[in-house]
Amino acid sequence: MKREYDFSGGKRGAVIATPRGKTRITIRLDSEILDWFRLQVEHAGGGNYQTLINECLRRHIESSKEPFEKTLRRVIREELRRAS
Repeated sequence: MKREYDFSGGKRGAVIATPRGKTRITIRLDSEILDWFRLQVEHAGGGNYQTLINECLRRHIESSKEPFEKTLRRVIREELRRAS
């Protein structure tokens, strides 16, 4: 086999470089969760389910920074606007 293949110029690691600001990880998610995100992307006409998961996580982090009282006031305002 050594005569058939020459790996002397080969490099270890990912074939495609990870973009700046991104980190490649392995994560285990429930199948139902992945199915839901894939379905959302399909209904939207395309896209990337991983990007959608990232956006949802980012929104959750941002909303958890908001104090409860501020969140409650915002939700009440939104509901009052819808009702009027």
